[in-house]
Amino acid sequence: MSRVSGPAALLPPLLLLGLPALLPARPRYEPTWGSLDARPLPAWFDEAKFGVFIHWGVFSVPSFGSEWFWWYWQKEKREPYVKFMEANYPPGFRYEDFGPLFTAEFFDPNQWADILKASGAKYVVLTSKHHEGFTLWGSKYSWNWNAVDVGPKRDLVAELAASVRNRTDLHFGLYHSLFEWFNPLFLEDATNVFKTRKFPTSKSLPELYEIVTKYQPEIIWSDGNGNAPDTYWNSTGFLAWLYNDSPVRDTVVTNDRWGVGSICTHGGYYTCSDRYNPGHLLPHKWENCMTIDRRSWGYRRDAQLSDYLTIEDLVKQLVETVSCGGNLLMNIGPTHDGRIAVIFEERLRQMGAWLEVNGEAIYGTKPWRAQNDSVTPEVWYTFSPKEGTVNAVFLNWPVSGILELGEPQAKLGETQVKLAGYKELLKWVALGEKGLIIALPQLTPKQLPCQWGWTLQLTAIK
Repeated sequence: MSRVSGPAALLPPLLLLGLPALLPARPRYEPTWGSLDARPLPAWFDEAKFGVFIHWGVFSVPSFGSEWFWWYWQKEKREPYVKFMEANYPPGFRYEDFGPLFTAEFFDPNQWADILKASGAKYVVLTSKHHEGFTLWGSKYSWNWNAVDVGPKRDLVAELAASVRNRTDLHFGLYHSLFEWFNPLFLEDATNVFKTRKFPTSKSLPELYEIVTKYQPEIIWSDGNGNAPDTYWNSTGFLAWLYNDSPVRDTVVTNDRWGVGSICTHGGYYTCSDRYNPGHLLPHKWENCMTIDRRSWGYRRDAQLSDYLTIEDLVKQLVETVSCGGNLLMNIGPTHDGRIAVIFEERLRQMGAWLEVNGEAIYGTKPWRAQNDSVTPEVWYTFSPKEGTVNAVFLNWPVSGILELGEPQAKLGETQVKLAGYKELLKWVALGEKGLIIALPQLTPKQLPCQWGWTLQLTAIK
């Protein structure tokens, strides 16, 4: 047996046996909201700022009205949905008959990944299962109602996850609906006022464990509590496992939709409601999940051009959201045959082009002391801590070429003002505690660094 000599001889004996022995113990989280809510949110999520939501499923086949098609047609019997079915499908046609028509023959996960990368997004969230119960992977808990057994005969989750990870730096996440509208086990539990728990123990929870262990998503975007409490879903038990023992325990982030009473109260980050955009700073990390199509999360064949938000609308949403401490999760709905409609692709690529110029005012930023300007409307602020820069994003280019900002207080001889995407420093005049006036460069429309909102980077601001 040889003696240890040299620098290694100075190491503590435990270190020679294994470094982890000297590292602090990993925190363990109890299955209580008090313990789970104390878990720090992994830093990558706040730094990412922008993600893309993808709503895709059997509802993409009728592609009429809403992704809630089945519910509105069968449960609420809304007239437009009933008439649509009477006019286009034979008597006795069931929602389940749409399953084989969900074909995905044009689904190219590499193309999707390339479009996602071009959007400037830092994460993507795919609907692994919506309220209809159809899973986009071959779940052994969803026999004959999944994309491997019916329709595409492909594991859509696995294919997109592989392409996103191989071709981009995006974090991959999965949406999962806790409840299912017409699952007999869930309906039985609901009839029993959730005193029985057949559905979560045999279907919903096993699915969650399955997608985490199989696909290792870094976001679990829960939804659809079915008016049942978190105790029915055993949400805290699942989250304790997710944070303590799952393969993504160090990097995974979760939202706040884990049962009645949890939304905007418990979980990793808050969504509060669909299209939530408070317009002011919140004390807790939050996300604005919203749709490019104003009226639906899933693809609609009956959508009009005016139903789609413009790129100006979307840039405004992003800037407002980030300045108030939130992330923007912008939704698209692919077609039943696996295409990202060209209008969605255009919006995504436009956002990417904008972020190419203005990304420093978005990624990795923190909220500044003021979220929007007190003098000029449609000016929103962020702060870049690494550079010590205050970013002022203004959405309207003033006709006069002069922009007045009421919030920043300049330091004579020190403050510099730069327009993102433009080389020369800008001239400015201080107004003391009342802000400053900035002379914008005289540019033709083609010379502008971008078309839909511009960033001023201010250094050495008081």
